[in-house]
Amino acid sequence: MSFNKLLLSIIQPVMALILCGYSSLALAQYTVIFNANGYTPLYKGGIESFSTLVIKDNKVVTTGDDSLKSRYPGARLIDAKGNTLLPGLIDAHGHVIGLGNNLSQLDVRGAKSVVTITDKLKQFANNKQGWIIGRGWNQELWQNTQFPNAKQLDTVVSDKPVILSRIDSHAVWVNSKAMALAGITADTVAPIGGEIIKDELGQPTGIFIDKAQALITQHMPPPSKQSINNALNKASEHLLSLGITSTHDAGIDKKTWEVYKERGEAEDLSLRIVAMLSGSSPDLAMMLKAGRYQDLHDFMSIRSVKVYADGALGSRGAALLEPYADRKAHYGLMLETQQQLEALFSQSFKNGFSANTHAIGDKANKVVLDAYENVFKKTGGRLLRNRIEHAQIVTLTDIARFKTLKIIPSMQPVHATSDMHMAEQRLTEKQLEGAYAWHTFLQQGSVIAAGSDYPVELANPFDGLYSAITRMDHNQLPTNGWRAKEIISREDALRAFTIGGAYAAHQEFKLGSLEQGKLADFIVIDTDYFKAPITDIYNTKVLQTWVAGELRYRSEEKL
Repeated sequence: MSFNKLLLSIIQPVMALILCGYSSLALAQYTVIFNANGYTPLYKGGIESFSTLVIKDNKVVTTGDDSLKSRYPGARLIDAKGNTLLPGLIDAHGHVIGLGNNLSQLDVRGAKSVVTITDKLKQFANNKQGWIIGRGWNQELWQNTQFPNAKQLDTVVSDKPVILSRIDSHAVWVNSKAMALAGITADTVAPIGGEIIKDELGQPTGIFIDKAQALITQHMPPPSKQSINNALNKASEHLLSLGITSTHDAGIDKKTWEVYKERGEAEDLSLRIVAMLSGSSPDLAMMLKAGRYQDLHDFMSIRSVKVYADGALGSRGAALLEPYADRKAHYGLMLETQQQLEALFSQSFKNGFSANTHAIGDKANKVVLDAYENVFKKTGGRLLRNRIEHAQIVTLTDIARFKTLKIIPSMQPVHATSDMHMAEQRLTEKQLEGAYAWHTFLQQGSVIAAGSDYPVELANPFDGLYSAITRMDHNQLPTNGWRAKEIISREDALRAFTIGGAYAAHQEFKLGSLEQGKLADFIVIDTDYFKAPITDIYNTKVLQTWVAGELRYRSEEKL
């Protein structure tokens, strides 16, 4: 045997073993999830059903029936056991650090009286030092729907400052100690865009609305980076357990911006975040100058600015064209003038950032649309996918302008079912014509990016999906839904919580559906979303949450 033949006889078996091993390794990179009741919206419209999902690395390879298993021998096989599989849900409007903080602060959401709150406060404040912080009160749930006062808090905590945010974050209720530390007196003047509620003698009662909140909050110790990281971790864990794989964070300050970029660079995020810079931050110009940010794996994106135009309906801060039905000659609060809004929009657009503007009342929505239109004519920016956050009370004429100006309505379906009784008191029938008008927006061709506005509302997206397709509370009231012409279909609701959110973040070709080449973000749930009775929707339990092809959450009810 020649030397070359001898060498070949040795090399060939070795190469065969190497190639065999390589082939097995390559196949092992595939994961095949079969026996699923799968649904995915398609980018171009419609819903596709499947029983098998194939992923490799962090992306979708294909979907189909269970015969796909035979095409990937050696792949990791996971039996979904007939459970429903959907794309990961996207919450297009939340407050991540606020949610994380809320999980460790006093939570008085749903409290039916002041006494219930003060009882909880007394227990919570025991052995705590410094500021006592909480949130979630809503006077509309009480027998006496009037705003509370500082004296009620003083009865249980008088030696430490207490600050409790209203459910919508547009008002705070503080005790006398907090007002003393802030130097608040009868002579204190509220800033433009804010209101200090005073009694008949002109004394501050302890309620500070919208921009007046800063009179108190500026005296609170600033959060540390460690506390922000802790809040981020808590919020991420909670959101993943609810099936949320991506969330848009509506307004971050400089320190949070720094933490987010650090975590993005370190590849240390468990779900995707699309963050908006706070338009009220004193550091806005610096953050804009630093430019847009995108990490390597699409876990952190920063390319927009959150702007506030008005307050909220519950605290009568939403700016209206006609006065409130339940407060004579009161029109709400504009937090920025049209000229100030235009300056913020121009500043954002020139730096390549879109503007996402909070507007709840019909006046605020009109002023914001006017501001967008003027700036588009002067500096451009129409194609940046600018948004109006909430878009709750809009005139029918202005709803049409969303489409003309290419403004995305970023809406939270659960707001309608939370607000419906209060909205009927606050507003006239004329003002309600364009209220929470999801169907009208979709019918004209607008893309709705749906969310929850957590922690103002609960973060559970299945509450939002239920509200969108029923416009009823969990007791199935009112019968047939509140202002039922604005109900949307199950398909449209799912699109709003998937592709709609992805589109609003310029990510529709990466996220929002389980189509070939898209990132493998998906959830396994215990309810057939499309076929289950409507009462089962809000009770849906998430069994697994996958992000980028990795299992990030598993419930105790294992598959």
